Amino acid sequence: MSLIDVNSSEVGVPAIDRLTPVLERFRVQASLFHAGPLCGLSTFDAQPGRGFLHVLRRGEMELLLRQGARTERTPLCEPTLLLFPRAVHHEFINPPVDGSDFTCATLDFDGGNRNPIVQALPDAVVLPLKEIDGLGGALDLLFAEADQTRCGSRLLANRLFEVVLIQVLRWIIDHPERAQVTPGMMRGLSEPRLAKALMAVHAAPEADWTLERMAEHAGMSRSAFAAAFKSATGATPAAYALDWKLNVATSLLRAGRPVKQVALELGFADAPTFSRAFRRRNGSSPREWLSQRHA
Repeated sequence: MSLIDVNSSEVGVPAIDRLTPVLERFRVQASLFHAGPLCGLSTFDAQPGRGFLHVLRRGEMELLLRQGARTERTPLCEPTLLLFPRAVHHEFINPPVDGSDFTCATLDFDGGNRNPIVQALPDAVVLPLKEIDGLGGALDLLFAEADQTRCGSRLLANRLFEVVLIQVLRWIIDHPERAQVTPGMMRGLSEPRLAKALMAVHAAPEADWTLERMAEHAGMSRSAFAAAFKSATGATPAAYALDWKLNVATSLLRAGRPVKQVALELGFADAPTFSRAFRRRNGSSPREWLSQRHA
């Protein structure tokens, strides 16, 4: 992993809300756990279903990513945001005294690693703060709440971390190349015409999303849309629509909806049809999946 190329060209996108339908379905909760200097070696172990969002406010440090036998080292010498959306072991090396100043939070994404946002992001995003327009105001409020103990300060800091995350996700959609995003939902949302089709699918998972209908939303021919969609998302339109439908199903099941109600709400012919599709994708029936979660 390397620092984002700040000289890459920007991607122009229309002024449409591509994130709200996703974030309303799959929420994320941030929890502040550190504010202040970190000295020496700080280790953040990979925890299933948990991400991290660190803000290097001042100082210089070195980031270590250990993936199998490979270790990547990245020196950081300016205020930087570090987003780890999934379980990734990472380490910070700071001076033994007078270490760099950080504000850090854990991120719990609804659905863990199956969360569509998590699936669509790289393991790590390392982004100089100056790159994100408008981030300064939210960070000023976040630092003010994290640095003091006042009524509701921790709760407010958690919410401000979530605001910062949304601003980062906006930036990633607008700059997929610079964020090193691989084919997936984020890459699709960064393409203006494809985004229209994706937003329609996200807003109405119960609909019968044929290739023709999705291409109409994008304003493209079926062949051009199918090729562009597969290139951007890594999936066929039909596979993506079904995967989104089943992602929404897991969210509804976690919320306590009965299996039969989920099946009907998402446009399946009946509960057995839903259960078969769910098993093919998740390796277990909806009821078995719920039992495993409870266990």
